[in-house]
Amino acid sequence: QVQLVQSGGGLVQAGGSLRLSCVASGRTFSDFASAWFRQAPGKGREIVATITRSGRGVEPTHYENFAKGRFTISRDNTKNTVFLQMDRLKPEDTAVYYCAAGTTEGAWADRWYNYWGQGTQVTVSS
Repeated sequence: QVQLVQSGGGLVQAGGSLRLSCVASGRTFSDFASAWFRQAPGKGREIVATITRSGRGVEPTHYENFAKGRFTISRDNTKNTVFLQMDRLKPEDTAVYYCAAGTTEGAWADRWYNYWGQGTQVTVSS
């Protein structure tokens, strides 16, 4: 079992930045690929970004189009933590954000992730 505990998020004005963190416990974190998803009010959950187990090498990260150039996913396996740095935020980024861990690297569908954080609200005001 892996437990994921999220922190960060909150209210920010458009154009601002936020950093989300997700700390894992229970098993070796570097055994799992990670991802961030989000769910806006009235919408389904969608992928934001993925990162491989090591977070290094050729193309360890992938981003959904809306996140490219504005969001950065990273991880520190020595601290069992995955991050999502969000810059130049827009009102349409308002959602509950979830970190996830699974054994399939680069997976874009939530069914591939076995472990989930509790979710954290991000609200971007215009």
